[in-house]
Amino acid sequence: MLNNATIEKLHILKLPGMAEEMARQLATPMSSELPFEQRVRSMVDREMTQRDHKRLQYLLKRASLPLNACVEDIDYRSPRNLDKAAVLTLTSLDWIRNGHSLVITGPTGTGKSWLACALANQACREGLSCYFVRVPILMENLSAARATTNFVQRLQQLGRFDLLILDDWGIEPFSKRAENDVLELIDNRLGKCSLLITSQMPMSIWHDTFHNKAVADALMDRIVHGSYHIQLSGVSLRKTQALDAKISRKQAE
Repeated sequence: MLNNATIEKLHILKLPGMAEEMARQLATPMSSELPFEQRVRSMVDREMTQRDHKRLQYLLKRASLPLNACVEDIDYRSPRNLDKAAVLTLTSLDWIRNGHSLVITGPTGTGKSWLACALANQACREGLSCYFVRVPILMENLSAARATTNFVQRLQQLGRFDLLILDDWGIEPFSKRAENDVLELIDNRLGKCSLLITSQMPMSIWHDTFHNKAVADALMDRIVHGSYHIQLSGVSLRKTQALDAKISRKQAE
């Protein structure tokens, strides 16, 4: 009865991992032969493991990553100009901790969004908060927020993420209003939190896509300086994977 009361108190104290480990030990006769310190250590370790897992699941859900990608599965064999040493440096995540940014450019299908998700997944595993959003959707959200006087609040919400992933930059032209909105968004994060931008367009032509050249100058200055850049090339990995699958089916026949 006393043991059950102790387990209940651990739950009340929001220590479910310790409660579960204590219950397991009580149900395992050999556990009583272990030193007291080892039994307590097992309870503490179980609690920490549960909390780490719960926090990771929370961060991943909040990140809204569209792809289940991880850095361990990055494909360096496909000829797409992906430097392994550079990627391994990025997986240390020091660039996020120091408030720097990353731009990934390349043709469609070369794995820009997948690589962004893999780095974001690694960041979540390291306890950093991330948020993935496609640029056209973000621009709609910011426009709606401005219409309801919640624009500043929305910027503050986005500013709380250690890493903000802007996917498909330039896939649609920015309106004049959106150009100013995205400048305010980036200004709000400059030097404090990181950006990861993916785009099919080379950075060399980004400036020409803006209506307001003053805004373009300001954006390019903020994005280019202090940012790492990965420029992918080659054919679409989706086409290559589809061809490989087709060949495998024929060989199996």
